[in-house]
Amino acid sequence: MTPSTFTFQGRDGLDITAYRWEPVGDPRGIVQLTHGMGEHVRRYDPLADALTAVGFVVVGQDHRGHGATARTAADLGRIGSTGWTELVNDIHVLTTLLHAQRPELPLVLFAHSMGSFAAQQSLLDHSANVAAVALTGTAALDLIEPAIDFDKPLELAAFNAPFAPARTDFDWLSRDEAQVDVYLADPRCGFGLDADATKAMFAAAHPAADPARLAAIRDDLPVYVAVGDHDPVNGGMVLVDTLVDRYRTAGLTNVTLRVYPGARHEIVNETNRVEVIADLVAWLDTVVRP
Repeated sequence: MTPSTFTFQGRDGLDITAYRWEPVGDPRGIVQLTHGMGEHVRRYDPLADALTAVGFVVVGQDHRGHGATARTAADLGRIGSTGWTELVNDIHVLTTLLHAQRPELPLVLFAHSMGSFAAQQSLLDHSANVAAVALTGTAALDLIEPAIDFDKPLELAAFNAPFAPARTDFDWLSRDEAQVDVYLADPRCGFGLDADATKAMFAAAHPAADPARLAAIRDDLPVYVAVGDHDPVNGGMVLVDTLVDRYRTAGLTNVTLRVYPGARHEIVNETNRVEVIADLVAWLDTVVRP
């Protein structure tokens, strides 16, 4: 299904491009998509189709410096020192807009990779505004900080090191070579963030690791964490296990961890993506009844 396109304004007035996929018949809820670094939300068309097929409205924006929100190719990955804070704010701005449009529908936030880091930070202040949260390709971001050179832009190809020698610089994304090749052929994919934005993203990760801040998240919030155990972002599962432990220690009572053996970073584009999406839908059925 081809989504409709609309724009909304961030708190600083920037126009953000967003997309909406509608189900046939009356919807049961909304899934808000929050994509990762160096990509755009139209890469989630197959996931959106699967979710509309089970009754969800699906809405997602191209982040600042990404996709159609980046006005030119030169803007890709360039959001500057204030851009990260506004990118996190954009998630809540869109959530608020969706609630105003359809206040009767529960809203689930689905966030991948960089989007999951932004979602973790947004939850510190806005957990009451979402019915549930699904995080994929995620980790405890603050623990990645020692491996980052903050004097340079963040390069995504660096995550490919565990797979060297590799067919491409992005084999770390998926075992499915066709999916990797589609990513490589997309001119709106493959870039990192500028150095100032990278610094801001990691600085904002520290509050998301603070037990006092985590304790402010409502304890009945359902959280679904789904990752591949060969995803280099989670450091051999150490960084995702830490994230899950932090939520449970903070008092969250409904945290689910789903691990896919052999899978890499983009589990919805993996060789077992049918299983991954079926598991996501099964979890959604537990938090938003059909």
